[in-house]
Parts: sequence; C-alpha cells; structure tokens
Amino acid sequence: MTAPLVRFEAVTKRFGAETAVDDVTLEIAEGEFFALLGPSGCGKTTLMRLLAGFETPDAGRIRLAGEDVTDMPPHRRPAHMMFQAYALFPHLTVAQNVAFGLKAQGRPKREIAVRVEEMLALVRLEGLGGRKPDELSGGQKQRVALARALAPAPRILLLDEPMAALDRKLREETQFELKRLQAALGLTFLIVTHDRDEAMVVGDRLAVMRDGRIVQVGTPAELYERPAGRFVAGFLGEVNLIGEIGVRPERMRLSRAEPAAANRLAGTVTEVGYLGDRTIYGVETTAGAMRVAQPTGGGERAQVGEAVWLSYPADAAMRLGR
Repeated sequence: MTAPLVRFEAVTKRFGAETAVDDVTLEIAEGEFFALLGPSGCGKTTLMRLLAGFETPDAGRIRLAGEDVTDMPPHRRPAHMMFQAYALFPHLTVAQNVAFGLKAQGRPKREIAVRVEEMLALVRLEGLGGRKPDELSGGQKQRVALARALAPAPRILLLDEPMAALDRKLREETQFELKRLQAALGLTFLIVTHDRDEAMVVGDRLAVMRDGRIVQVGTPAELYERPAGRFVAGFLGEVNLIGEIGVRPERMRLSRAEPAAANRLAGTVTEVGYLGDRTIYGVETTAGAMRVAQPTGGGERAQVGEAVWLSYPADAAMRLGR
C-alpha cells in the first residue's frame, strides 16, 4: 500500500486554555483533493496552518512526503498556501506576482519566464501578465494567487476558504475550475471550508471537524448517505429526525392517499416553496415537523393546509442515535 503524502499523528494544538486541535490523526493520499469541513472555530484552519508550518503542535507529529516536518520552518516544507485574501502585491504586475516565489528560490530568469507563461495559461489568464492587481476582477485575482502558489511546484497546495469572497455564480464556476486544475496537475490539494456544497463538489474525501476533533472521514457520498451521527448528518444537509433515525428530504415521498409502505406518517402541509427543479414542502406530523423535496414534474402536489401522507423506503433510514 502506498504511504500517505500527509500524516497527522495524534496532533494537539492549544492557544492558552483553548484546545484548537485535539488529538487529531489523519492521512491524506498523494494526488487527492481533500476537504476539511466544519463550522467556524472547529479547528480546521489551525490544522492547515500546522501543516504549513505557521503553527507548531503542542503534542503529536506531522509527516509530509515521508519526512517529519513537525519542527521544520515553512519555507523548507514542500507545501504552499493560498490565503483567503489572496495577498497579491499591488505594485507588481500579474507576471511578477506569479514569479515571486520562483525568484525567491533563485531560479534562472529564462526558467522563471517559461514557468510564469505556463501557469498563466493553466489558469486561463494568457495576455494579462502585464496588468496590475487593481485592474483585475475578483475571480481573476484569485486565479493569479492560484498560479503564484502553483508556480514553485509544491507537493501539496493548501487552500484556506479560497472562494469565500466570490459571489455564488463565480464560486460555483471556481469549484469546477479547481477540480480541473487538480486533475490536470495530479497534485494534492487540501481545502478548508465551512461550505458543505463546496466541500462535496471538490473533495475526493472529506473530514468533518467539530470542537477540534475529526468526527468522520469519507467520500462525499459516504458522509451524506451514512453519517456517523446527527451532527454530520445535519452539517452535510437537511435531515428529518424520526426517533433515532434520519431521512433526507429528497428520500421522502408525499401523497394524498395512504401509501402501502410500512414507513409512513400522516401530516398536514404547512409550507410550500417552488425552487424550479423541485418543490419543498413543510409537513407537520405526529413525529414532528418534516421537510420533503419533491421533483418538479414528478410526484403529487399539495397545498398549504392539505392532509397528506409521507413515506420513505427502508434504505433511506439513517441510524443516527439520540
């Protein structure tokens, strides 16, 4: 079995009385797009900063590309970090910004020029090398920052909430652009985000964090369909709670007639929301308030105040505990 590119071994980091990262053990494979997901303050950014070398753990070891980097300074680690604020130098051109890390490494001028052109082509910014950052759009600035981080050819690229400042449409476009780049380069990407959709779109695997600990690791489908508990289930999407089980709204079916299914609930429609590709129903039942996502053009429709039945197949029930 191939050794992981990154390994956190029982890593703990404290800031005064607060434990930001609590006994984390985690492996990230070479060539993987890995996402750290969790609410604000859960420790995900601190874990990334520990890998980058901007923080030192109070306990545990960190291994990168087979080497113990726990006490290694950031500039010696084969990792580059792209910050949320991009941190472009306003007085330098786009090309000079991309070349910055290469110059710091002492690369020959011709090699730098070729590499800068390669990176600008990779992020689709050909012809913009002579512009200054203030002449660029938000999306273009992000791509310059990405090109600069990729130029020195790190073993792993660290992305700290890279799409937080973008509008929804551009954010969605950028998610697929990052996947394209990662696949084209075969490079390991580690992204930190609190946005579940973002993590599920880009990540080959996710780690959900809470209170400094990793709650569950797996593929997006594994975590969404087989969450380890209520926290993961709720963080990755809406879930209807029925005793100790959970059912996703899209697995619920709404009907006026009582269904033959064993798993069924009677209720009254309290809300209806049309979202184009689907209609969302709020239904008050004896088991509590439920949410149903019914495909537009498929299934029955109902109005507020109407008596309905909800049903779900046995394989839709996720055991979550109390």
